[in-house]
Amino acid sequence: MAAARRPAASRAGRGAVTIEDVAKAAGVSRQTVSNVLNAPARVRAGTLTRVQAAIEELGYRPDQSARSLRTGERRTLAYLAPVDSPSDPNPLMGGFLEALVDAAGDEGYRILLFRPSPGTLDSRPAIDEVIAGRQADGFLLADVLRSDYRVDHLVRAGVPFAVFGRTDPGLPQHWVDLDNKSAMRAVAAHLAAQGHRRVGYLGAASELPWTADRREGFRVGLRDHGLEGTSALEPLDPTDPADTVEAVHALLRSSQRPTAIAAASDMLAVTAYEAIRAAGLVVGRDVAVVGCHDIPLCRILTPALTSVRLPLRTIASGLVARLLAQIRGERAPGQGLLLPGELVVRASSSRVVEA
Repeated sequence: MAAARRPAASRAGRGAVTIEDVAKAAGVSRQTVSNVLNAPARVRAGTLTRVQAAIEELGYRPDQSARSLRTGERRTLAYLAPVDSPSDPNPLMGGFLEALVDAAGDEGYRILLFRPSPGTLDSRPAIDEVIAGRQADGFLLADVLRSDYRVDHLVRAGVPFAVFGRTDPGLPQHWVDLDNKSAMRAVAAHLAAQGHRRVGYLGAASELPWTADRREGFRVGLRDHGLEGTSALEPLDPTDPADTVEAVHALLRSSQRPTAIAAASDMLAVTAYEAIRAAGLVVGRDVAVVGCHDIPLCRILTPALTSVRLPLRTIASGLVARLLAQIRGERAPGQGLLLPGELVVRASSSRVVEA
């Protein structure tokens, strides 16, 4: 039977493993170990493997504080976290944060969360504080708007950044985003393939970039499949669920009742479920419903909700890669990265409607 692995500290004979311990164990110089950690391309394959094995065996962890003093790097990426309610958190952005932490960790970086002071809407002082304190090597933003003042501020500050969303033309294109138009065209195509001809759209009246793109993409999808005459619900303000339920209920009572409703978000789709049931109809049988975001709730609804899944891990890794390219002085891509969503079909829209 193989002997149990001993703790790294006892193998090294002291409390903390040093770079000299690794060099001695691998039979190389201290500089070679440093090259393995910081510039592995300079090290021959056999030596690289031997040193990495010694690092793993001894449990060596570089002293990040010393490295930061020497290079000026913090190995930290600052994420301006969207304001959220602890009692009602946004499940989509929570999942995005998890993906972001993992993507940064894969590259040896940590995520620093920060926000403006409570009651303050302007993020610029908080950004300036992080810059002045040299707390991070670059910045990550989400929910980026058109002509976003935060992006303008980072550009003027001359610091590396990447954003979930899109920057305006003429600004650095360090962004990754979901192709919202194509995602909703795919929803329209799916409903058309299921035999639906009267389709309603449930969205928000705001002109946020992603809501506008989803609405336009769905309209294009209707035209793609000859559904221009379909009864459509005008975009609604989702801040009052009761009013939204009543508006959907009124549409369902009309002579042009849709056989399917596409919602711009999963939470709006849940509102559609309430309205359909209030009208004495059955979701998935009488009226199909499709959402967007594919939050965990979709899988436990009855029936389970068809939704567009956002590739959060791919988005996060793309953002980290674009940010690190700037931090390392590499040539950053000249354009943003537009990613497709994935339509996950479940029981709420899987029934085929006879023409």
